[in-house]
Amino acid sequence: MKTNWVTKGESRMVTGLEERFSEIRAHSVEICRPLQIEDYVVQPIVDVSPPKWHLGHTTWFFETFILIPNLPDYKIFDAQYNFVFNSYYETIGTRVIRTDRGNLSRPSVADVYKYRDYVDEYMRLFLESTLMTEETESLVELGLNHEQQHQELLLTDIKYILGHNPLFPAYRDDEYTKNESPEKCEMIPFQEGIYEIGFKGEGFSFDNEHGRHKVFVNDFSIASRLVTNREYLEFMKAGGYEDFRYWHAEGWDWVKQNSARSPLYWHEIEGNWMNYSLNGLHQLDPEDEVCHISFYEAAAFASWKGMRLPTEEEWEIASDHFNWGNRWEWTNSAYLPYPGFKKEAGAVGEYNGKFMVNQMVLRGASEATPSGHSRKTYRNFFQTALKWQFTGIRLAQ
Repeated sequence: MKTNWVTKGESRMVTGLEERFSEIRAHSVEICRPLQIEDYVVQPIVDVSPPKWHLGHTTWFFETFILIPNLPDYKIFDAQYNFVFNSYYETIGTRVIRTDRGNLSRPSVADVYKYRDYVDEYMRLFLESTLMTEETESLVELGLNHEQQHQELLLTDIKYILGHNPLFPAYRDDEYTKNESPEKCEMIPFQEGIYEIGFKGEGFSFDNEHGRHKVFVNDFSIASRLVTNREYLEFMKAGGYEDFRYWHAEGWDWVKQNSARSPLYWHEIEGNWMNYSLNGLHQLDPEDEVCHISFYEAAAFASWKGMRLPTEEEWEIASDHFNWGNRWEWTNSAYLPYPGFKKEAGAVGEYNGKFMVNQMVLRGASEATPSGHSRKTYRNFFQTALKWQFTGIRLAQ
């Protein structure tokens, strides 16, 4: 391949982007370092993708959206990978359906790592080249943030894979440290009025954060901290899972159909509640913030307390007044577009807009969120029954 368009060190901005590219790509590999080869291929449920697939998909993103259309004479690593690693981009073509990702014994883990090395090499050449434009720089930024999203999903999926292994193997070797007693929960009041929400300022943001706009809210108050395991146990002991009055009708159907009785990864063994974390199986820490809760459970707990979940507007307005970032926090807001939202043309337009139905907004971040990938305007979203993400509860009234 001719590389006469490469000029190393031409731009400080591009050099910084190259450093970020290398760091973020290396972090995905680091997340997978504790895994055994067999762990890379497992797909216990449709929502969990094999770690090998995440590594391939994030690489496919850079090859498909950056290298193929912008790097002269670039040779595709393997033409079949577009079918294997495309996630949901209808514009790009057919793909392996999500439920079949765990059937992909090939390409091998070694092949996927070769694919990453190949694409990374040409991405670095591209980032050092005179071919970089503002448009391609924006696409690279989107690709890096996309990879960080998958880094969080990697940890989430790895936890599900190992947490549903009968041996409960630990992902990491460090000893689990119990939490100290949490601070007293106080309700922080806010007066009714007109506020502005949505992204503003410099730096990256997703299209679903755009369209900063005014909202009117009534008087409300919001909890200074998240709900703990101890508090959630009180709900369980009080018969919270047996009393339909606290549940949405759909949530109550979900309880009965799934025999729901506790958060994900909780196991009652000989009368004691145990919890699986990335450190392995250990006794439930009552002072830890409750985690892996569905929207149904979060709303039912809030109802049991005589309270409710905050709206995403309330959460963002109040977010500077409490600590957040350990759990994704369910809100009582449906995932809908902001005023003036428009989908981009082409495949990039499929990134967020197509999912704006039948989902609820989560705000904040979690212990699995990569460094530098959280902000108070970030709009995460999941379906109401899902609980494999690192989700928690903050109350409002």
